[in-house]
Amino acid sequence: MTASTGNLHTKTWRVEVFIGEHDGDTHAEARLDTGERTVSGTGTARQNPHDAGVPEIGDELAVGRALSALAGELLHLADEDVDANVTRR
Repeated sequence: MTASTGNLHTKTWRVEVFIGEHDGDTHAEARLDTGERTVSGTGTARQNPHDAGVPEIGDELAVGRALSALAGELLHLADEDVDANVTRR
């Protein structure tokens, strides 16, 4: 989605985060929709069986890792785009 306000041109990119749990493992996927492509990253957290069960901690770790992986993938794609479109001297 794009919008213009005066001389300012803005875009909206949406990130969706999906979280699931199974046998003490929390899995997360973060998906970015730029309107031109979709980029994603995943993350996992495992609960130590000796720790108290606090689901929010697993969610935070898995989502943080998924967002970090998404950021890395986005930077990788930007590097590829720069290499393909920038003239080197």
